[in-house]
Order: sequence, then C-alpha cells, then structure tokens
Amino acid sequence: MQEKISLLYKNEQLLKASEVARILNISLSMVYKIIQEGKLPSIRLGKAIRIRLVDLESIICGNK
Repeated sequence: MQEKISLLYKNEQLLKASEVARILNISLSMVYKIIQEGKLPSIRLGKAIRIRLVDLESIICGNK
C-alpha cells in the first residue's frame, strides 16, 4: 500500500497556492484570482486548495 501512495505522490504531486505563487513569482492573491477565473485547475480539500504540478506545468508551457 505504501508503494502505491509513493507512486501517486511522485506522479500527482500537489502544491499549495503559496508554492505556486513562489514558483511563478506572483502574489498569493493573484494565484487565487487565476484559480477563480478557471485558468488554473485546482482541488479543494476542505478549506485547503491544492494545485497539481502537471496542471501548473501545462499552464507554464502553454504560455510560452
């Protein structure tokens, strides 16, 4: 079971909004705005918002 969880974590890493802000060098409020506009898919876990690393990468690659 632990191996499956490790593989899932490696392949589907989830980032906090603050981590996305740091990676993109933008404000946290801008990250939330982009999420709210539907430009960046997110996952809500209770009150927490997480962004899949693959979604962030696709947004970055799509804006080159």
